[in-house]
Amino acid sequence: MATDGPPPPKGDSDPSMPAQPTTAQFVEVHESAEFGELRRTYRSFAFPLTVAFIAWYLLYVLLSNYAGGFMGTKLFGNINVAFVFGLGQFVTTFLIAWFYAKFASQKLDPKGAAIKSRMEADL
Repeated sequence: MATDGPPPPKGDSDPSMPAQPTTAQFVEVHESAEFGELRRTYRSFAFPLTVAFIAWYLLYVLLSNYAGGFMGTKLFGNINVAFVFGLGQFVTTFLIAWFYAKFASQKLDPKGAAIKSRMEADL
């Protein structure tokens, strides 16, 4: 994995490259309360939404396998319950992606930018 090694050395190897934080600086930031809060904020959003979507998907799969009569119920024309559930999978996927982008730009990005700017200021 490319991130397993130490960061590139500081010095005059390439003056066009910005200075890189040391391993100790990364560890310090990783153990900080601010970074812990960023991870908690992300996890409090991502984990429940992931569990909810997987449950919704499994409901669709289980109903498709074991409740064929229900899923085959015609709603109007040639549109049945299974078709509506299938389209619902696409709709919820896009809604979750949109909701995450909005959440990240409002809650995660400012915290991440603050941590990044503080690290860059220490160099």
